[in-house]
Amino acid sequence: MDPFGVGDMFEEDSNNKLNHDQTVQFESPTHTGILLSGLNNLRSRNLLVDVTLIADGQSFEAHRVVLASISDYFRSMFTSDVRESNLKEITLEGVSARGIQYLLDYAYTSRLSLNLLNIQDVLSTASHVQVTTVVEACSSYLQEQLDLENCVDIVTLAETYSLHQLRKRVYRFICGHLMDFSQTQDFQRLSVAQLEYLLQCDYCVDCTEAEVLQIVLQWVEFDTCRIQHSTRLLSKINFEEIPPKCLGQMWDYTILHCVCSQSNSDSIYKLIVSQVLIDQAAFIQRKKPTASLVNSRGMELAIIKVGGFGISGVTNEITYYLPSIGHWKRLTTIPHVEQSNFGMTVLNNELYVVGGCFNQCLQENIHPFGFSYNPRFSKWSTMAPMLTERCRFTLNVVQDKIYAVGGASENVDDIAGTTEACACESYNPATDSWSQIAPLTTGRTQHAGAAWNNLLFISGGLDHDVVSNALLCFNTLTNEWTIKLALLTARADHAMVTYKDKLYVCGGWCEDEANGNRFLVGTIDEYDIRNDRWTVVTEIPTPRYHAGITLIQNKLQIIGGFHSDATFDRTTGVIECFDLDTAEWSTMSPYPQDLWEHCCASLYIPRSRDDMDVIQDIQR
Repeated sequence: MDPFGVGDMFEEDSNNKLNHDQTVQFESPTHTGILLSGLNNLRSRNLLVDVTLIADGQSFEAHRVVLASISDYFRSMFTSDVRESNLKEITLEGVSARGIQYLLDYAYTSRLSLNLLNIQDVLSTASHVQVTTVVEACSSYLQEQLDLENCVDIVTLAETYSLHQLRKRVYRFICGHLMDFSQTQDFQRLSVAQLEYLLQCDYCVDCTEAEVLQIVLQWVEFDTCRIQHSTRLLSKINFEEIPPKCLGQMWDYTILHCVCSQSNSDSIYKLIVSQVLIDQAAFIQRKKPTASLVNSRGMELAIIKVGGFGISGVTNEITYYLPSIGHWKRLTTIPHVEQSNFGMTVLNNELYVVGGCFNQCLQENIHPFGFSYNPRFSKWSTMAPMLTERCRFTLNVVQDKIYAVGGASENVDDIAGTTEACACESYNPATDSWSQIAPLTTGRTQHAGAAWNNLLFISGGLDHDVVSNALLCFNTLTNEWTIKLALLTARADHAMVTYKDKLYVCGGWCEDEANGNRFLVGTIDEYDIRNDRWTVVTEIPTPRYHAGITLIQNKLQIIGGFHSDATFDRTTGVIECFDLDTAEWSTMSPYPQDLWEHCCASLYIPRSRDDMDVIQDIQR
């Protein structure tokens, strides 16, 4: 009997709208806290505890299930047939009582306070009983505390407890501050194995190779017992990067006498000199030092692609290709609204991106602003704006200055035939300032530029909307423009590079005088600077324009661009290489995506980067 009629509420009939299969999931946001609080309360009152841990003679009560839930070490111990699985008391060797206390507090509260006084106890205990989350927390904490005064202690901890990521971070930090670190007392605490690894690891350093050598000698001569390790250590020095004159200065009597007097023996003198000068031919045939780099340690020459257009439209993305990796990867992004037709160059291994144009409310806006990128620190910096905003201009380095020539500007209506459109300027990185130089005699856009010694050459481009074949030369010492022998074929939207005493022009388009139609220029032409003479060098296998073109050592790289077809609307990611010494063509794997109107250059990039996302291939 159901006097209240409750059962009737759940009778099935056609009018009942309640779904008997409906399930409501309930999850309490406070359950985890309540559970931990309850377990910790049981521990503090010694209720239901079933194991006693003993460390340094001190006892700690705990619950097996709690220990097993956070520790692989205890989980394996309590769930296997080992002797300890049934013991009420377990003695832990090699860990401290303080460490166990901190770890138990973490297990029952999820909280852990780390500082430099307890970090070693916590890390040692967490590593021993395999509490991964605490080990990772200790590693992160040590990384945040890293400085020149504690880096030796931290790297020793990292090596002791196999903290591989922390170890990498510390050695990268030391290499990046090697000069300052070598002046600290802790530098002499490095073991021979640590110093040897420091010399052979693939991280960038902040000093020249000659200074690296001096630092090694400083470590060796600190203790006469270290002389036995000098051969191993000196074998890690890149002597081919040390100019012979610099080596000669290093081995003067004063420095060597200082070494010998402290060692009270000339054995150090003899061994070091014999090791350094073991092969005089190595200095004669050594590699040419890279003037733009402080040191090539940890760096590799890469092809970089800057901005341009792709299937998704205009992009500010910069990507790079390292031969040792064999893939295109993302490097960074230009810190500006998405733009195109900017000037781009490299000076002292810093990338400069200046000017350009961007669309706003369906209107093209030209700007004068610029940015520089340091690949070693992966850092952008702003620079003084140009005196004139420009797009479709050239930006080139001559000696230690950057030159902006021609281009389109918003200052005047008729760009091509005015003094302002002809204006040129130079940038001094030392003072972060632009100054006017002699102007062009006529306006010029979509041209190419290249430097040789103190000369800047400008080729082709549009002059009053007519494709030009002019070759102009600017002398940075006299501030004068002169006209050289004209190009064999007029070109616009092309590239020009310098190799040895020659200029090479490549790519671009011209107009058919008969019908005004565009056609692609399919040759690479060579200009002999000393003899003022042009020669056709080769035909390009895949003629195109708006390609990215750069010179890597002796190879001309042509990347992407528009195909040579009647409609000019097909794009490509093909990469073709022309060896200027052997006059042979080769191909690389294509760029993963179609691209055009981008810039290319060569830049030394650190091999050990953390953010190296591979550019994904997109079906064309």
